Amino acid sequence: MQRRQFVKMLTASLVVMQTPAFASTLKNNKKPSKIVWIIQRGGMDSLHTLVPTFDPDYSRLRPKLSRSINDKLLMLDQGFGLHPALTHMHQLYKQKQLLPIVAVGSGYGRRSHFDGQDYLESGLTTMDHDNGWLGRAVDIKQKDAIAIANSLPISLRNSKASTWYPSNLKDADADIYESLLGLYQDDELLRSRLEQGLKVQVMAGTSTNKRNGKFVSLARSCAKLLASDNGTDCAMLEIGGWDTHNNQIGRLDRQLQELDQGLAALRTGLGDYWQNTVVIVATEFGRTAKENGTGGTDHGTGSAMFLAGGAVKGGQVLGQWPGLADAQLFQQRDLMPTTGVFSWLATVLAQHWQLTDKQLAEIFPDSKSYQQQLIV
Repeated sequence: MQRRQFVKMLTASLVVMQTPAFASTLKNNKKPSKIVWIIQRGGMDSLHTLVPTFDPDYSRLRPKLSRSINDKLLMLDQGFGLHPALTHMHQLYKQKQLLPIVAVGSGYGRRSHFDGQDYLESGLTTMDHDNGWLGRAVDIKQKDAIAIANSLPISLRNSKASTWYPSNLKDADADIYESLLGLYQDDELLRSRLEQGLKVQVMAGTSTNKRNGKFVSLARSCAKLLASDNGTDCAMLEIGGWDTHNNQIGRLDRQLQELDQGLAALRTGLGDYWQNTVVIVATEFGRTAKENGTGGTDHGTGSAMFLAGGAVKGGQVLGQWPGLADAQLFQQRDLMPTTGVFSWLATVLAQHWQLTDKQLAEIFPDSKSYQQQLIV
């Protein structure tokens, strides 16, 4: 199946949901609309995270994995249950601030981590690109964005976004920075970059996060950078470790705990800004429907994504469940994607940042937004 055909299949699967983008309703406060984009690198197993307890084939395909969590699941609507490690996300769901979306795909039909992540970050149906969907969005809306990363990820490449990451190096004395500013006084670019870096360092609270690259700490710093009317409008976070080929039960439990705690830290740090924030959590692809012989799962296709935040119209499970019978699986091995990640992203941008159809076409030329209202 060609990539473009695969994307068309996804966008056509909910044709009834494809309508021109419409603006969101008035927010509850005057805080600026923020977006946080979180990538789970490695291919999260959605079937062990957002469990379809009603599907008779689930336990057949995953006898060991299902037994490890079935009696501990945090139940949602429509017979779905969250992994027991996701206690804060379950609380958000009950407070109508979490939207799980089942059986999503980017349109990438193979199983390479690197290509899959490039595909997800670019928002395009080809691998011939030099920028990402989020970078195109922030440039169109003239938003300020930052990546909490060592280098600028593809999602924000070739945009005006900046980066920040806690350093392992010894802090420089203030007079060194003053000397550098003097040295750069005749070079506008170097001086502006140094001034920007110093500003970000202060806002992120570098002294309390030095040598700490844990996701929870990074999420806390991310919140500090976003929690200002005149500060950053958009941020990107990364969390790796989702490639669970073996010993998945313990490994995924730790990963999901870290994600859950990171979201809790982000919510706390944002304070009042949480009410106008959308957090988008997605991965490059899912895992095989059937568990393997080493207690894990292999690279798959369909997965799940989550929208969280005070701006989200949560408390419901979205998407179309395809089923886990052999004939219902993608290539008779993976969860079949029924909706497209890019269309959900386009819907968020349309409703939260009020992007027009023309602007959305520049960001996602092969995907359209859905009619489903995601933003309060």
